[in-house]
Amino acid sequence: MSSSVSVKATGLRRLLVDGIGPVAAISIAQLFGTALWFSANSTAADLMRIWHASTADIGWLTNAVQGGFILGTLFISLSGAADRFRASRIFVCSAIAGALFNFCFAWLSTGLVSGAIFRFGVGVCLAGIYPMGMKLIVGWAPDRTGQGLAQLVAMLTLGTALPHAMRVMGTGFPWQLIISASSILALGGALIVGALGDGPHVAVRSRHASTKGAGGTHQPAVLEAFRIRRFRAATLGYFGHMWELYAFWTAVPLLVARTSLRVHFPGVSVSGMSFIVIGIGALGSLIGGVLSRHIGSARVAIGALGMSGLCGLTFALGWRYLSPEVIVVVLLVWGASVVADSPQFSALAARACPPVLVGSALAIQNSIGFAITVVSIAATTTLLERVGLDATWLLVPGPILGLAAFALTSRSTSLLQ
Repeated sequence: MSSSVSVKATGLRRLLVDGIGPVAAISIAQLFGTALWFSANSTAADLMRIWHASTADIGWLTNAVQGGFILGTLFISLSGAADRFRASRIFVCSAIAGALFNFCFAWLSTGLVSGAIFRFGVGVCLAGIYPMGMKLIVGWAPDRTGQGLAQLVAMLTLGTALPHAMRVMGTGFPWQLIISASSILALGGALIVGALGDGPHVAVRSRHASTKGAGGTHQPAVLEAFRIRRFRAATLGYFGHMWELYAFWTAVPLLVARTSLRVHFPGVSVSGMSFIVIGIGALGSLIGGVLSRHIGSARVAIGALGMSGLCGLTFALGWRYLSPEVIVVVLLVWGASVVADSPQFSALAARACPPVLVGSALAIQNSIGFAITVVSIAATTTLLERVGLDATWLLVPGPILGLAAFALTSRSTSLLQ
């Protein structure tokens, strides 16, 4: 029996490596694993009705996931676990545990408090899915990190949008089934990565690796990454991008519902339009990945961050006056550009670090970046409830500050060459 299972696992691995390709396989697994992230948001209308929740309450459910992700990534980065253990093993265990927490949210939660606890558990598990997916890409394709990570983030984007599509396809089904479908996909992602394993270009750090800081005190080795100017530049640009990204994704259904789009496009539901606006970010990421092979990751990151900031400014200024057709175009361009810079900032950060620090460095970059999203999501959803669509002004400073910080920090480096 065990030999039969081993043969099947070997055959699946051969199919993934030689047939689909490791980067595509990891990207598909990321799509399935990150379907857990916004599964609750796709059923927001049901939860608001059943639990008598407000828009701000749904924002706090999202922030429960973000909070769990932040603590999870902080732990695996500062402890060095991200570089001491096989990335594939962390991914598989995290995807399975995340699927279980998500099932519990669907079938055992009775209100916002219990729901937030289960969503927090999902967030902790996502810390072993997203950054470990990036490390797997670096391990399999170190020579095309920008394009590989672009495929990965494209799948993350589709994973984020996927629950909205499942809501459309599952109209009339109980909200618990929509949530449970995300868990089944996550288990599929665990199966793919478990069969594929780690790439041949993975460096492993010793179990007790640390460095000495000022005064001879020991500090986690990952903090050494912040001494590297190119890593700091990419990370500061990433932080500005993160202020905008998840607050925008959280707000998309509310932006669609509170404009005149539903009246002018009655054939498309809020969930359907939200899927399109968020999902088009996958196309933006893929285009950015192709461009990065020709003009470099830094130029793609700067261009996408500037474009998303311009779209945010346009929407904030003109949502009252623009025609529905123009609003759709702005939202689509915004959705495509708002995430296209993410893989390129991560690629720049990964290239700047020693190989033995890549996993921990990407994890701590994620941890701080997602801590920023907690503030922006809470502030944006609260303001949307109080002042309406004028709350989108709150998203504009992120790209501006990210561009300024990236430019100032990378001024004396060769990032743009």
